[in-house]
Amino acid sequence: MTALLIIIVAIVLLLIGYVGYGSWLAKQWGIDPTRKTPAIEKEDGVDYMAAPPAVLMGHHFSSIAGAGPINGPIQASIFGWVPVFLWCIIGGIFFGGLQDFGSLFASIRHDGKSVGEIIKDSMGKKAQRLFIIFALLVLILVIASFVNVVAGTFFTAADAPVTFGITTNPTGNQTTAMISMLFIVLAIIYGILTNRCGMKTLPATILGLIGIVGIVVFGLNVGLAMSRVQWIVLIGVYIAVASLIPVWIMLQPRDYLSSFLLYAMMAVAVIGIVISAFSGRTEFSIPAFTGWSTKIGTLFPALFITVACGACSGFHSLIATGTSSKQLDNEKHAKAIGYGSMLIESALGIVALIAVGMVFDSYLAGEFGSPSAAFAGGIALMFGEKTSSVYGTIYALLTLSVSVFALTSLDTGTRLSRFMFSELFLKDGEATWKDAKGARKVLAHPLFGTVSMVVIGCILGGLSLSQIWGLFGAANQLLAGIALMAVAAWLGNAGKNNKMFYVPMVFMLAATLCSLVITIKNKIVMIAAAEAAWGDWFQLIFAAAMAVLALFLVVEGYQSFKRQKANRAHA
Repeated sequence: MTALLIIIVAIVLLLIGYVGYGSWLAKQWGIDPTRKTPAIEKEDGVDYMAAPPAVLMGHHFSSIAGAGPINGPIQASIFGWVPVFLWCIIGGIFFGGLQDFGSLFASIRHDGKSVGEIIKDSMGKKAQRLFIIFALLVLILVIASFVNVVAGTFFTAADAPVTFGITTNPTGNQTTAMISMLFIVLAIIYGILTNRCGMKTLPATILGLIGIVGIVVFGLNVGLAMSRVQWIVLIGVYIAVASLIPVWIMLQPRDYLSSFLLYAMMAVAVIGIVISAFSGRTEFSIPAFTGWSTKIGTLFPALFITVACGACSGFHSLIATGTSSKQLDNEKHAKAIGYGSMLIESALGIVALIAVGMVFDSYLAGEFGSPSAAFAGGIALMFGEKTSSVYGTIYALLTLSVSVFALTSLDTGTRLSRFMFSELFLKDGEATWKDAKGARKVLAHPLFGTVSMVVIGCILGGLSLSQIWGLFGAANQLLAGIALMAVAAWLGNAGKNNKMFYVPMVFMLAATLCSLVITIKNKIVMIAAAEAAWGDWFQLIFAAAMAVLALFLVVEGYQSFKRQKANRAHA
């Protein structure tokens, strides 16, 4: 019954936050339904293209979700369920939702441009370039991390002797691989039907859902086997192509259809929680609080870094300003897509917390290979014993859902890196790479930036370094603090209320910089004791670079707020 009460309280609080705080933010900032959005004014059929609200909601939610709101709360559950629950709720409403909604709104008012452009207008060109460099470092970690996750999900040791093959007796990984590849084909068909054949969203959606059922049934019986290196190469080629083609071909339809998997996954989880509460067959066994210090660190800053996407994530600001703002058809939908999606993700974080609570002892004992596996196992156990067919089916489908969202975040992240890589080499007055001169025209070309980021990310992801994950959390949350600062500075310059940003901004910057300092200190100690591998050197250099860039940006932000205060005093 504890699990049922937790999810009920969470849903009620998140709904109150959406209706109350979300509506207040929209009123404070001046959301204007009569104002044309960049998707309408700058439509180009490639990046700028208005999408129906349901389709854009699917894209945005699928892209920000990934595996983060599942892995983070489960890893942080070692502190107890109360700290994770409180941070998912408070963080989602007052930190993550604020950042996502604010970033989306600011980008809409900047022709759908990125956080870097927002920073340039409010903090200057120098701050913009520093931010873009910082964001590209984060995106390298995003690409590397999710390439690692997806390739690991598709590949098993049994696949090693197979160069390429179709198998009729598939393992779970081979099934997931086949369904995921067919999902890409299904998305392309959906995009053609709705954007070139004129089919309406509802009938196309019905056909899409039938298609999903069809490819799942097919994938359960016919798998796709490749070596791990081959999967990394194929994933690299896929994300490069997906980031360059028009959004209607892949991005919009794929993310829209994949969102139904996530909605279904959450619905199955809630049904399982209800069944579990009244059957008494499974028990929520996470202690309320285990202590201030655990094997992953002290409560501050470790909890706030580890939960990540379940409460607040800097990656969301890049998606909001990189792709979603270019597809929003009306400002009145910004609250649902920007703020609402984050609160749904917080709810998913709570679901993940409950799922691991059903197998907590087994999870601590290392019986599950990953947090995602514990998530699938915990929910599946609510429906039947491990030896039952229902357990196996639900476990396989939940594992598939997690891998689909990891792949979705991966191709969206690659498209974002393309935008920001080009921005880095453009001068004032140059709108696209075509306006640049000399070597900058080559460097700003979409193909050059895409290939560069994909190659670097795939090489790092292929190494399977645990160090990548150690950096990703801190880098992602530090990006959130900087995004909060950027939007607050822009709102201040625009004469709008930005006071709600101060506490979240300072807290996220303090927590993440503290985490990076701890990482740097630990790596220096290891190096001094001659115990460091080259991966530790990688962590040290990467963490130090991000910390320095962030400090420079904090100084620039402070100067911007100081100027705003002086201007108000003289007004």
